[in-house]
Amino acid sequence: MKVIKFGGTSVGSPERMKKVADLVANENAIVVLSAVSGTTNALTEIAQLLYKNERNLAKHSIQGLLKQYHSFVTELLSSEQQLTKAKDMIESHFSHIDSFTEDLFTIHEEKTILAQGELISTALFQLYLEEKGINSCLLPALDFMRIDKDLEPDNYYIQHNLERELKLCHSKLYITQGYICRNVFGEIDNLKRGGSDYTASLIGAAIQASEIEIWTDIDGMHNNDPRVVDNTFSIESLSYDEAAELAYFGAKILHPASVYPAQLRGIPIWLKNTMEPNKLGTKIAKEIEEREFTAVAAKDGITAIKIKSGRMLLAYGFLRKIFDIFERYKTPIDVITTSEVAVSITIDDNTNLDAIQEELSYLGEVEINKNLSIVCVVGNFSHESMGSGNQIFDSLQNIPIRMISYGGSQHNVSIVIETEYKKDALVALNNGLFNQN
Repeated sequence: MKVIKFGGTSVGSPERMKKVADLVANENAIVVLSAVSGTTNALTEIAQLLYKNERNLAKHSIQGLLKQYHSFVTELLSSEQQLTKAKDMIESHFSHIDSFTEDLFTIHEEKTILAQGELISTALFQLYLEEKGINSCLLPALDFMRIDKDLEPDNYYIQHNLERELKLCHSKLYITQGYICRNVFGEIDNLKRGGSDYTASLIGAAIQASEIEIWTDIDGMHNNDPRVVDNTFSIESLSYDEAAELAYFGAKILHPASVYPAQLRGIPIWLKNTMEPNKLGTKIAKEIEEREFTAVAAKDGITAIKIKSGRMLLAYGFLRKIFDIFERYKTPIDVITTSEVAVSITIDDNTNLDAIQEELSYLGEVEINKNLSIVCVVGNFSHESMGSGNQIFDSLQNIPIRMISYGGSQHNVSIVIETEYKKDALVALNNGLFNQN
């Protein structure tokens, strides 16, 4: 059995949702759907208005989104019976959303509101499949997807409860929601933005799927950001490690966490284009072709923190004290470089930056720099290879570089620059590494 995930743009219009139905009609698969494109953003805006207690504006936004869905349904379905079911379903969900304008609003209510997008998209898709006479079964993700007290997937719970849900249905085709889950207290929660990819991978691992397909609006992973750089191309194959590096450092096509569950079970992941389904796309697996340079990605919103201290010289335990501070504030570190008297670290989450800076100041002089980007060059940089560094840094000779990290992985060279130079850096690397002929 496959797991097939479709993103928001793939189901972003009635026409596209119909094409998705054509793609999966004869599959033996669990189909994971995101919310219709634009819905999660709209629901987030409604939640922000409710946090500000601007209830009338929130009600206006709710009615505006409801109107859009009524139009969507009218174009998607043709039979009166299915239209009535769809309209009743939508009214029920939006009545639930509207109920939050009448009472105290908290983070728990926000997550419940955000979950409505996936619940609506999957219900609409199931109604369309029924109308077309395609046998399928709707699996409620909230009955088997759960995160634990550390906000990590509860893999045993997911596998055990998903097996139970599958036994309750008699079908080759199953439809479920991406992104949404329950937490350890049974409350509605989520896997954060892009979490539908993660859902697909977790489900794939739980059922030992033959493969996992991630369908978006681009034909696989490209060697550079096609939104910024011209003359990019789709990569035919990636290793799990390469894909994880690219996803973490900015390749938007894939959620960073989604590689690991599939990698553990040796399940190949395919990245495919819903708009051009005949294109090969990108295969992510253990065995790949050997090459020097694979791709470049960039991650914005980076903050660099430098801790300078004469006490660091020859002192053991200094790095541990620094890492302990970041661990206490649950702030991941992206890149780290060290010298005899200073440590430089980058983070992409500034939520607790002030508190972190205050604690670090007891260890030494602290310098903060914001508005940075990490440019990640992924390829085969084994210790035996020669000349790769020259090509990378010759390409970037006109770009001011703030930090360099290499050696933590043989697949990744990370370079920190000011964000204003990001486009120039990506173009220069594309020309220097991939378009030399």
